Amino acid sequence: MALSILEMDELRGAKELLEHPGIAAKVSNMVGIQIVNALNKLPESWSVTVNDVARKSIEKALDIALLTMDSDDRGPSSNRWHKLAVLATGAGGGAFGLPALAIELPVSTTIILRSIADIARSEGEDLRCHDARLQCVQVLALGGRSKCDELSESGYFASRALLAKSISEAAAHLTKKGLSQQGAPAIVRLISQVASRFSIVVSEKAAAQAVPLVGAFGGAAINSLFIDHFQDIGLGHFIVRRLERIHGEEEVRRLYDEI
Repeated sequence: MALSILEMDELRGAKELLEHPGIAAKVSNMVGIQIVNALNKLPESWSVTVNDVARKSIEKALDIALLTMDSDDRGPSSNRWHKLAVLATGAGGGAFGLPALAIELPVSTTIILRSIADIARSEGEDLRCHDARLQCVQVLALGGRSKCDELSESGYFASRALLAKSISEAAAHLTKKGLSQQGAPAIVRLISQVASRFSIVVSEKAAAQAVPLVGAFGGAAINSLFIDHFQDIGLGHFIVRRLERIHGEEEVRRLYDEI
């Protein structure tokens, strides 16, 4: 069955969200600096620190965020309330600078992941299914794109393909063992892959918050861009998944590439 005019419009909108995911330019415009310059001023060990904080944040968020979502509710997603919560955590992070990242990021990540799950639910995902829950975690990786991704013909589908096996293995493990067995290799591997890409965006956020005089207001504004970014990626991803459930993956991918 061919996509309707409305569905094609939705697919175009989803591609616009998914193929233009960077927040560095928006943050640079707000703070008044080039993020790449700010990143260069951070200590050499910073990338390792950010990746470690990102990984721990995802682990904690996975324990909390998805377990508190009502999978039976089919109303619209509550983007505004999640954004207000992240603004509050950003204000604290901005006031105390980089040292606060290890405290602020796990809280922000939990709220963002819960917001992504809320969007997934509103697009018809059954969050009782482990695959659907892990698709929410995958959004954190889809939002952090390398230069190689940007040069590919379809960065979104390439990123999905890179994580597909890990998500399948992790979902199979969770089906058998549940969330209580998160130390298993399949879960650890998926979290590590997601964290390596999530940390790209976290580094850009941290670099902006490291700018002198950003303060609490600037930290809140940066976190607003941070959650906006992942809400957009989540919406695009779950629109595509909804259309795939109706029309098949191959057909949606073909039309996506033609847009």
